Amino acid sequence: MLAPLLAIAFVLASPGQAQEARGKRKIPQSSSQVQLSFAPLVRRAAPAVVNIFTRKTVLTRQVSPLFDDPFFRRFFGENFARGGRRKKVQNSLGSGVIVDAGGLVITNHHVIKGADEIRVVLADRREFKARIVGNDERTDLAVLSIDAGRENLPFLRFRDSDDLQVGDLVLAIGNPFGVGQTVTSGIISALARSQVGINDLNFFIQTDAAINPGNSGGALIGMDGRLVGINSAIFSRGGGSIGIGFAIPSNMVRSVIAGIRGSGRVVRPWLGGDGQAVGADMAGTLGMRRPIGVLINEIYAHGPADRAGLRRGDVILAIDGKEINDPEALRYRMATHPLGSRVRLKVLRRKKTRVLTLSVEAPPEKPARNTTQLGGPHPLRGASIANLSPALAKEIGMNPMRRGVVILELHRRGQAARLGFKPGDILLKINGQDLASVQDAKSVLARPTRRWRISVSRGGKVLSMAFNQ
Repeated sequence: MLAPLLAIAFVLASPGQAQEARGKRKIPQSSSQVQLSFAPLVRRAAPAVVNIFTRKTVLTRQVSPLFDDPFFRRFFGENFARGGRRKKVQNSLGSGVIVDAGGLVITNHHVIKGADEIRVVLADRREFKARIVGNDERTDLAVLSIDAGRENLPFLRFRDSDDLQVGDLVLAIGNPFGVGQTVTSGIISALARSQVGINDLNFFIQTDAAINPGNSGGALIGMDGRLVGINSAIFSRGGGSIGIGFAIPSNMVRSVIAGIRGSGRVVRPWLGGDGQAVGADMAGTLGMRRPIGVLINEIYAHGPADRAGLRRGDVILAIDGKEINDPEALRYRMATHPLGSRVRLKVLRRKKTRVLTLSVEAPPEKPARNTTQLGGPHPLRGASIANLSPALAKEIGMNPMRRGVVILELHRRGQAARLGFKPGDILLKINGQDLASVQDAKSVLARPTRRWRISVSRGGKVLSMAFNQ
């Protein structure tokens, strides 16, 4: 309501009074005065928000519209219909935030994905060529670096995103639609949005500050001028803002930067257990007053959860005092803790709460993956397979509790691809023999036969296929 009241006061003032007021404008001297204008805050934060321009070369096909007709394809064939290829340069834009005086820039992975050239433009219009320090597709974050020599660049400091509350004022700064740096204001509409489906680690800040195409990778800042999130996505019916935008929390951003700086890649902790959100019906059965937490239904032997004393049937209610409502929140809370630290789990067991201490560890690569490219006269020719371990499963975005032999890649012209196998398929049986390792698969595939029966697990379903050689 402040803005309308100020506007009314200004309209009622006489021209002389308005001119006198303009002459006396000065930087607010107190927090109460700052609330009357965001200008001092923007002046401080905006220089650290940059524009990102990318360029990549793609191959496109020149196809006559006539060959979209099945009649023509029938006579001339599919290959002829594809036409010739030509190179085309695609340009795209986004935003980024300088988070270190030395020129470290954070942005969204989708902003720079596949780029051949990346240029960062500062608020003062200087341009720098950027190099990619690291990518984390699972969180849609990328870390870039620019070289400004010995100059200390303006940067934004991080704020603990767990301190945010619904209703807090925030500003979004970015380059929407390429019109130039723009600032919009709003509030925190919701926290811990975990059912958005944008990336693997869903746990977003929702805001009604206008975010539009080109804002991706820009800054969401609090009233202290610190970075609380990286603007990442919007919910839209027509491509523009309708007041539902999502930002990646600063605590997740910090953990990604720490991982990339430390080892060049992000290695996330794992719980060593899996479970499901507690629903209303389940809460009543467990003697809970309201549905909250994650019910553990699987424990990895000798993993962190097992050694901490977690058991099947336990409900994880909180991690280090932060409430847990679903598996996505559980994964996020684990991911923001550094490896080697310890966390406190508040657990409900047989209607009584207790606290367990869990060691934050990287998922182990046991068994060794033993990646193998398959060849020979069998249906899996052209498939690349490996032993599943918690580390490999995390790396390829699978459930780290799964074990067995997984198809990693398929040669485009291999027989396995033509027969319908897919990356991520877990090989269960070949000709009735259970498979526990790559060596098991190689042994059974080496036996000559005219008929093959192969069972795979795909998307939680078991598919059985038969082939005649």
